[in-house]
Amino acid sequence: MVSDSVEEVINLCARRGLVFQNSEAYGVFAGFFDYGHYGALLKRRVENAFWKRFVESREDVIALESAILNPASVWKASGHLNSFNDPLVECVKCKTRFRADHLIEQELKINVDGVSHARLQELLNEHKLACPKCKSALSEIKSFNLMFKTSVGAVADETSTAFLRPETAQAMFVNFKTLQLASRKQLPFGIAQVGRGFRNEISPRNFIFRAREFTMMEIEFFVHPEKLDDCPQLENHFNLKANVLTAEEQEKTKTQEKTKLREKTAREKQEKEKREKQETEKMEQKTFKELVEEKTIGTKWHAYWLAEFLSWFHELGLKPEKLRLRQHVKDELSHYSRETWDVEYDYPQWGWKELMGVANRGDYDLNAHSKHSGKDFTIFEEETKKRVTPHVIEPSLGSDRLVFTLLINAFEKKIEGGQAKNILKLAPLIAPIQASVFPLVNKDGLPEKAREVFETLREAGFVVEYDEKGSIGKRYARADEIGTPFAVTIDYDSLEKNDVTIRFRDSSAQERVDIEKLAEFLKKEFQC
Repeated sequence: MVSDSVEEVINLCARRGLVFQNSEAYGVFAGFFDYGHYGALLKRRVENAFWKRFVESREDVIALESAILNPASVWKASGHLNSFNDPLVECVKCKTRFRADHLIEQELKINVDGVSHARLQELLNEHKLACPKCKSALSEIKSFNLMFKTSVGAVADETSTAFLRPETAQAMFVNFKTLQLASRKQLPFGIAQVGRGFRNEISPRNFIFRAREFTMMEIEFFVHPEKLDDCPQLENHFNLKANVLTAEEQEKTKTQEKTKLREKTAREKQEKEKREKQETEKMEQKTFKELVEEKTIGTKWHAYWLAEFLSWFHELGLKPEKLRLRQHVKDELSHYSRETWDVEYDYPQWGWKELMGVANRGDYDLNAHSKHSGKDFTIFEEETKKRVTPHVIEPSLGSDRLVFTLLINAFEKKIEGGQAKNILKLAPLIAPIQASVFPLVNKDGLPEKAREVFETLREAGFVVEYDEKGSIGKRYARADEIGTPFAVTIDYDSLEKNDVTIRFRDSSAQERVDIEKLAEFLKKEFQC
């Protein structure tokens, strides 16, 4: 039984200590979270899976780990000082601040992704939206820069001004030449980084979906500007199917929404449901071969990285029918972007929201840093014997948002003995605990035998947990709730036959396996 409530997942995270509010005892700042034991293991496994697939398993991607604090000059060159803004409105009475687009979505029940600040102001005025807290008037929309500002050193002046990075990308551009020369890579090649990012969100919300401190997983993939369609690797994904929503279809929908908003009636909820249904119907399912042949996606390297991540999400267990590719409309494009596609997930309660973005940044960043720093960011290409400024395809996502999405995707309720129990059907690849070891009862030498099995599995490289408290049914339930795929039970037959019972989380099926073959058996299951 699949749950339709995000709140149940958030409650599970708090109760089992996966994720919880930072400094909760003091109730300090919203948008900062800590990961407990199971949550930290899950998050690390997701990040390790990213690193293994997109760095360690490839010859054309190299690694970087950079500082999180950068001088203001970096962010001036990148455009973040002028363009990295959200629309802010403030209550004239209680002074509470809101993101204008979030407030409109909440009050009018419409999607305003990509809508300009001017249009957001029109909607606020047309519908006379007031402060949700005290019902007073709201200020005009102002641009609010999302970067955290600080000073470096003992003197706080203009030369010491620095910012916590809102993305990991700029370090990959600034260090591009150093890394290219050290690695001797030729185009095309990428630089990958996993690290912390900081954004001073006006109104962080939806748990770890939108926080002020988070971990980013990004790749900057550098391609010769004349070879953006020279991507034979894409053929491996030609048969991969994706739900697709183009910018053209969204523009049609937005035109219809403007009309409907002016004719707003008491049937608001029904209208919202109708619009969502229409939007879903307008999605097309296409193969990547069709997407590139029809030029739906601008370049083959852009399509390749969308396909790579979509297939990776499938491996992590995300349901294909819950994923779609959505193209950014013109007004939604970032200042650096020539073309951007999001991979979106259909969340319960929220609907379709961004899981990650893949942007064609062109040569914007390297040219910008070359102009502001006076340094040469071109690369000498052996084949043509010419210097070129590469173009960049950027896959970018947050591991926190992905972890949350995986939890929502995996969360189900099952009925056992007339009682509803929670289960996380996480892929074994990312499960926090890979196997639990239980003695059937806590006596007659069973705990000692169970401890032997526990140590054997740990020595074989598995992350295992030992539990002898409570009934076997309760122990199964505790393991299911944190996503442990296999439970290994030692019973009286184990003492005589030197075997164990393996219980499979998703089916509750059981199988007897010799202890000597247990590690090999589990390794095969994880490979599947």
